[in-house]
Amino acid sequence: MKKPKSTLKKTESGWVEGSVQSFLELSDAEMELIETRLAASRLLKATRQSQKLTQQVAASKLHTSQSRFAKMEAGDPSASLDLLFRALFSLGVSRRKLVEALQ
Repeated sequence: MKKPKSTLKKTESGWVEGSVQSFLELSDAEMELIETRLAASRLLKATRQSQKLTQQVAASKLHTSQSRFAKMEAGDPSASLDLLFRALFSLGVSRRKLVEALQ
């Protein structure tokens, strides 16, 4: 994996400016994965809220716990993309809507 060229710059006041990607030395692929997970998590939360469901009710539809569902909405890395996508589809999100959210 190609690591990004560092874009960190020190300011006159001593602060360091740069991107999260550069600071954490993440590759482009790693950043894409993070952004994909966050977009899916945001869509999951927005979908649940638009359906006026509590996390508990949404979790029961997935046969999982409320705490696990909360981790999914928060973009926790312990929640796989497979689980996030399954949750979205269980709440009625179409593949088209998922793709739109990921763009």
